[in-house]
Amino acid sequence: MSKFIGRKEEIRVLEEALASPEVEMVSIIGRRRVGKTFLVKHVYGGQIDFEASGLQKAPLSEQLQNFSLRLNETFFEGAAVLKPANWLDAFHQLSAALDRKKKEGRMVVFLDELPWFDSHKSGFLRGLSYFWNSWAVNRDIVVVICGSSASWMIQNVLRNKGGLHNRVTKRIRLKPFSLAETEEYLAGRGIVLDRYHILLIYMALGGIPHYLKEVAGHMSATQNINQICFSEGGLLKDEFLSLYPALFSHSDYHLSIIRALAGKHYGMVRGEVVRTIPFPDGGRVTKVLQELIESGFVSEYFPFGKKKKEKVFRLSDEYSLFYLRFIEQHPHDEEDIWNMLSQTQEFKTWCGYAFENICLKHIPQIKKALGISGIYSSVSTFVKTGSSDGPGTQVDLLIDRNDRVINLVEIKFYSTALTLTKADSDALREKLRVFRESTGTKKLVNWVMLSTFGVKPNAHSLGSLALSLDMDCLFVP
Repeated sequence: MSKFIGRKEEIRVLEEALASPEVEMVSIIGRRRVGKTFLVKHVYGGQIDFEASGLQKAPLSEQLQNFSLRLNETFFEGAAVLKPANWLDAFHQLSAALDRKKKEGRMVVFLDELPWFDSHKSGFLRGLSYFWNSWAVNRDIVVVICGSSASWMIQNVLRNKGGLHNRVTKRIRLKPFSLAETEEYLAGRGIVLDRYHILLIYMALGGIPHYLKEVAGHMSATQNINQICFSEGGLLKDEFLSLYPALFSHSDYHLSIIRALAGKHYGMVRGEVVRTIPFPDGGRVTKVLQELIESGFVSEYFPFGKKKKEKVFRLSDEYSLFYLRFIEQHPHDEEDIWNMLSQTQEFKTWCGYAFENICLKHIPQIKKALGISGIYSSVSTFVKTGSSDGPGTQVDLLIDRNDRVINLVEIKFYSTALTLTKADSDALREKLRVFRESTGTKKLVNWVMLSTFGVKPNAHSLGSLALSLDMDCLFVP
C-alpha cells in the first residue's frame, strides 16, 4: 500500500471526532475525485459500522433500494430483511439495526455523496434530521457526511434552517494536493520526476489524486499527458463531459461560464460574464458563480484599489482549462499528438496562464520565499486600461504588506533560466511608473520575478528586480 500523503489537519479533525465524548456530525466537502472517501476509510477503516453512498441521478425508489441493500449486507449477511418504504423508515431501520448490534464503544456511520441521496421531493433531509435528532444525539456516535457538490452541502446542510440547523459539529474542506504534496504522492508511488516535469503534469491535471494516480514513472511529462489525456483509453480524455453534470443540476449554466472564463487570461468581472453567456441573468449568474467558487473551479480576486463589486473571476481548475484548450479541440486520435501540440504558440500561451494560476494557489509559499510569512499582507491583481490619457498596464500578482511595502510579482513560464534584456527592464520600469501614478501609493514598491528556473543575474535584472524566485519555492510544504 502506498504511503498516505498530506491531509494532516483533516486527519486530526477526524481523530478528534472519534475521541470526543460528545456526539459528532462531521461534514466533508471536496470536489469529485479529490479523495474524500479514501480519507474517511484511511482514518476510520474497520471502525465504520455502516456506510452507504448515494447514486448519481437515481430516482427515490432506486436510492431506497440501494440503502436497503447496504443495510441488509451490513447487518443481515445480505438477506432481504429490511425494506424501507421511505427515508423516515430507512433511518428508523438503520437506528434499530445499530441498537441491535450492541457495540461497545463509539459507533461510526458514513454517508457518502449525500447530495445524490436527495432526489426530487424524496424527503431525504427529513429522514436524516429524524435520525440525528431522535436517535443519534443520545448515542456514542460519529456521523460523517460527504458531498462533492459544495454548493448543495452548504445550502442544504451547513445553512439548513430546519432540523439540521447547526447540527454539524466539525467541518472539513478537502482541497486538491499542493505541488509539494503532489511531489510526495508521486515519490510514494515510486515515481521520481524532476520538478519541471511535475509542474507540467500539474498544469494539465491539477492536484487531484485520482488523476495523478495515472502518472507512470517510466514516461516524461509529455508522454504522460499524451497517454492520460489523448489516448483512446485515457482517464481524462472525456472526464470533462461527466464532471460538471455530476455536481450541478442545470450544469449547462455552469459550463457556459466555465467556457467563457477559459478564453480570458486575466479573468472577467461579473458584467462581462453576463454579456458573454447565452442565458438570462436574473440573479442566476451570481448563484452559479458562487457554486463554481465553492466547488473549487473558479477563483475570485479583488483588483488593487477597486470596490468589491469589481472583483475578477477566473477559471482556476487546471484540467478544465486544459480540456477546453486542447483535448476538446483535438478529439481524434493521433499518435503522440501532445508532443506536436507542445511545440506550438498555443502551448506557450497556455503555459503562461496555467503557471500563473498555480502561483496564485501557492501564495503562502511565495510569502515564505519573500520572508514575509509573519507580516500581515493582502493579495490582489492590478489592471489599468489604456486610454488617451496614458498607457495601460497589468500586474499578475500584487502583495500589499503591512510594513509599507508593495511587491509587484511578474510571473513567467520559461523552459530555461530567464535573461532580462534592456527592453524587459524598461518595460518593468514603465509598469512601475504607471502603477505609482494610477494608485498614488506612498509605499515602497518593487518588482519580484517568479519564473520556472529563475533569472540569470545581469545589469538589467540587478537594476530592475528586488528579488528573483524560481519554481522550487512553490514546492515548499
